[in-house]
Order: sequence, then C-alpha cells, then structure tokens
Amino acid sequence: MATVTFESATRTYPGSDSPAVDDLDLEIGDGEFLVLVGPSGCGKSTTLRMLAGLEPVNRGRVCIGDRDVTLVPPKDRDIAMVFQTYALYPHMTVAENIGFHLKIAKMSKKERAERIREAARILDLESLLDRKPSKLSGGQRQRVAMGRAIVREPQVFLMDEPLSNLDAKLRVQTRTQIAALQRELGVTTVYVTHDQIEAMTMGDRVAVMNEGVLQQCASPRELFTRPVNEFVAGFIGSPSMNLLAGHAGDTWAGHGSLTIPLTPEQRAALTGDEITIGVRPNDVTISDRGDRDAASALGPGLDVTVQFVEELGSEAFLYCVADGTGENVVARTDGLSPHRSGDRISLVPKPTGLHLFDGTTGDRLPD
Repeated sequence: MATVTFESATRTYPGSDSPAVDDLDLEIGDGEFLVLVGPSGCGKSTTLRMLAGLEPVNRGRVCIGDRDVTLVPPKDRDIAMVFQTYALYPHMTVAENIGFHLKIAKMSKKERAERIREAARILDLESLLDRKPSKLSGGQRQRVAMGRAIVREPQVFLMDEPLSNLDAKLRVQTRTQIAALQRELGVTTVYVTHDQIEAMTMGDRVAVMNEGVLQQCASPRELFTRPVNEFVAGFIGSPSMNLLAGHAGDTWAGHGSLTIPLTPEQRAALTGDEITIGVRPNDVTISDRGDRDAASALGPGLDVTVQFVEELGSEAFLYCVADGTGENVVARTDGLSPHRSGDRISLVPKPTGLHLFDGTTGDRLPD
C-alpha cells in the first residue's frame, strides 16, 4: 500500500490548445478510496491514465509512495487496473484468467494456486473457477476481472468505470461489493466514474473535476453541504441543486418573489451586484400562496407553478417554473403528494439549506 501524489501534473494532447488535465495537485492517502467524478471530457480518465503510465505527463510529476513514477513504465509501477471492459481470455477458465499475470511472472504453481483460491474466496467465485467467461453473467465477469487485480497484491488499484456495462440493479449490488472489498483489503484505490451516485456512496473522498481542473476534493458529506462553487453545487446531488440568478442590494439578495438577507461578510465578498441563490430540492418547505404561518424569516418564499409531479412512492419531486422569471425549480416532498400539475404554490427555503455564490466568479460566499 502507498500514498499517491500528483504535483502540478499536466497533460496536453497533441494538437490541442488546452490541457486535458491542468496543474493537478492532489494527494491520496494510504489505503484511501478516492473517486474521480465529473462530466464527459473533464479529465478524470486522463488523470487515471497518467497514474497508470498510459499517458505521459507534460509537466509536473506523479508519485506512488516515496517513488517518483513519472517516467516509470506501467509494468514497473506496482499498480493493477480494472477497466469497464472485462478483457477476459475466452479460452481460459476463471482460475486461469485470475492467475494469468502470476503465471507470466513465473510465480510457483503452489503459490499461484493459493492466491487464486484466496481471491476466489473473497469474491465468492469458488464454485466458478472451472467455468469459461462465456458461461458467466456480467457481474461474475467483473468479479473475475477484480480477482485478476487482487492476486497481484499491488500498491494501488485503478478502476476506470468498471460498472458501466452492468444493468442498474447489478450496479447497486456490485458497487457495494467493491466498496466492502476495498475496505477489507485496505489497498489505495482510485476509481473513475461519471455516476455521482457511485461517487457519493463509495468514496472516502470525492474529487470533482471540470475542464481539466480539480474543483473540489472532499468527503461526500462536505461536497453536498458545502460546495465551493456553482459547478460543484450543480453537479453533486440528484436532482441537482436549484441555482437561481439573483440581484444583490446592500443587505439583501432576491430572485422573483424570494428575498433573503445578506450578512456584511457576504456583501463584502461579492465582486458585483450579481448573486446566485442555491437551494436543494429537499431544503424547501412547500406552502400555499399567502400562507404566512408556513413562511419563515425569509418571507413568503418563491412563487412557482407546478409543471410536472414525479411520483416515486416514498417521495415525490415537483418540477416547477418560477413566476416572473421562468426559471425551473425542483422541490422534494413526501410520497403520494397531493400536488398536481398547474398548482400554484410557494417554496420557502430552509435558512440552513441556503447556498450563496458570487454571480460573476461562481465562488461560494461566506456562511
């Protein structure tokens, strides 16, 4: 096991004017499960490939433990990689696939068999060791690919969207198994996904990237409750945070019928009069218009019209349009909601659920 460190690591592809990964500074702790997440093209897979040695680093360096591996060939980095494609040899059994790299490394037959048995035990593959990949389900094939990585006993596991080829139910089951397996083995793991639910449920920390730049690296809880900027706020969470463009006065900020107070520190941090008001769908109280008892210190709230109700049984989401501004707003409520399309309601943000961002820079304002 080892730490992983990126120091000002930059990768620019030939013919491109902008870096795919730009000046990345990131340290991953020994035994930590770190998830890289972001939209397509954000640089997360390039970051993983730089660590694996599959992409050169144009500037900066990459270290595994105390060793600078920037120029070290992939085979000498003591890493094991699991891809979204299983890449199993169809003519080999499960046992032969798991032990293939050990055989290439000329490990003794006895030790090889012991490692294969242990990996099969951990992954619940003991009854499948004599089968060929064609006789396995997608989830079983992915576990074989995991077993092939485990037997190598690397310092670092690298996983590039390993669940993307599985159906929804199997993804949930397999991501739980991978997270539990990583905690049992204690191997430093870097996991790439575009699925924020995977990121938030699996990682000790989550690194959010956009356009090659690291936006924030923090625990899932901190990302959700204290996003550092508008991008992270809008990317993390499903449905995503409501972000409303507003105008700021000396002591207040407003959007449509919604007015909220600003502290002197918040007003001083603004670079102009534009502000973005953020509130998650679960951080609003729904009231009938004019119901002053339901309104908080923030006033009667934001007047909206319900366009669509997404009923999920245990909860429901109201997709609304703000009066006057036409911006889309989502509110969460209990399941079997009485609200219907066309209802005119007010959404009152909970004071503890408000997030304020500079409308020009996108940066979070002080709480």
